[in-house]
Amino acid sequence: MAKNKANTAHAEEGIPWKHIIGFALSIALTLLAVWVVFESTLDKSVIVTVIFIFAFIQAALQLLMFMHMTEGKNGRIQVGNILFAAFIAIVVVMGSYWVMEIGHMNHLM
Repeated sequence: MAKNKANTAHAEEGIPWKHIIGFALSIALTLLAVWVVFESTLDKSVIVTVIFIFAFIQAALQLLMFMHMTEGKNGRIQVGNILFAAFIAIVVVMGSYWVMEIGHMNHLM
């Protein structure tokens, strides 16, 4: 127990570089997605695919950097939790996209 408190106290000291790097990478991925939408001449389906790829990379980045997914037993990554989170993210994102496309098609009719 004392060892755990010592590790927690040590982790709170100094600059949280892991969080700063994660934040910077998240901002960079967001700006890349914005650039792809506004400045590229790619086809609409390619743009949507690229945005989905950036979104999943950013979700994985945030799970690893901010959501403490590396704090499993022996410092290992919690694979089951990551797979479950990826499944939920895929269902929510693809479901939302599907519902918006159906609504858009019905709106045009």
